[in-house]
Amino acid sequence: MINVLAVGNDRCIKELEDKLGDSVQLRTTYELSEVTDLSKFDVIFDFEIADNPENYLEYKELKGTIVLLNTVKITLSELAFTFGNGSADLYGFNGLPSFINREVLEVSALTEEVSENFNKLNWDYQLVDDRVGLVTPRIVLMIINEAFYTVQEGTATKEDIDLGMKLGTNYPYGPFEWLNLIGIEEVYETLEAIYEDTKEERYKIAPFLKKEYLKS
Repeated sequence: MINVLAVGNDRCIKELEDKLGDSVQLRTTYELSEVTDLSKFDVIFDFEIADNPENYLEYKELKGTIVLLNTVKITLSELAFTFGNGSADLYGFNGLPSFINREVLEVSALTEEVSENFNKLNWDYQLVDDRVGLVTPRIVLMIINEAFYTVQEGTATKEDIDLGMKLGTNYPYGPFEWLNLIGIEEVYETLEAIYEDTKEERYKIAPFLKKEYLKS
């Protein structure tokens, strides 16, 4: 049985548990310092790496352990630049709530080759560029941000936008439904990180979204 460590909040860990099922031995923690021997784990998921980037130092020299870091707010390249390259099997992944328990895991790496060790998970994955926001979060969060601009301008209500998006694009959720699934803090902070990385206007946070975030 594969030994897995998950570092993060209860919400993300619950979604990971649903994804993993009963095929693994899972240990969970919010503080990496509570775990004394990381080498005994086959796979480590760190959902909090953006808030605790120093955790990277504990991972980078692990041998035989696959380490997946939630890199929607910080890239593998940034971590390696700050703390140095290592010899571990390190990957970024899309660890936003509601994106974890999916058929295909969105993954980034510092090279174009993915170690065969990754197949320990027996998951389908898609390798994407090592960029803040990866791919799917950029698209979904941009749509959410634009929806806030639309409400701010008085063009439509939240309910109308959700309904229109689902009917018009066949998306599973409307922007505000997705906002509730992901969480406004994650949406705001990830958009902030993407805008800081790209300086593109489409990621500039809508004033109404900022207002809602500050109220939360």
